Amino acid sequence: MKQFFLIVAILGFSISFAQKLEYTNGKIYQDGEQLSSFETKTLMKTDLKALHLFKKAKTKESLGGFLLGLGIGGTAADLVKGLVSNEKYPTVISYAGVGLMAISIPILSGRKKMVQNSVDIYNSGLQEQKKTLGDNFELNIVNNSNGVGLRINF
Repeated sequence: MKQFFLIVAILGFSISFAQKLEYTNGKIYQDGEQLSSFETKTLMKTDLKALHLFKKAKTKESLGGFLLGLGIGGTAADLVKGLVSNEKYPTVISYAGVGLMAISIPILSGRKKMVQNSVDIYNSGLQEQKKTLGDNFELNIVNNSNGVGLRINF
């Protein structure tokens, strides 16, 4: 039981002292320090909607980048093959590469907006903290069936 309360207390501290995220120039910052995708996912675990949107944007980025790279690579390989040998250029590989590049454009579009929306959702989920005597806390007297007590919210 003590371990459960310790875990809840640690989780409460991490949530209560959460800082807002900033998304500028395609990078996510917290207190002026750039975060990796893994660190951003770890922070967003408290807000599942923001985490889902962030993961969806990263999936779009990966898939679109893969298709774009595959298209460029196929087209370049076919070009080199056409220049080196006496075969007819362009072949089906070039057309497939151009098609993959064209398909990657709509997949890649909108991913930055999705990341921005996920950061906005995460930031809106953070509680506005009141400043009292330099610390963020709230002290209440509570009464329930077990008796009277004090409740401290950080």
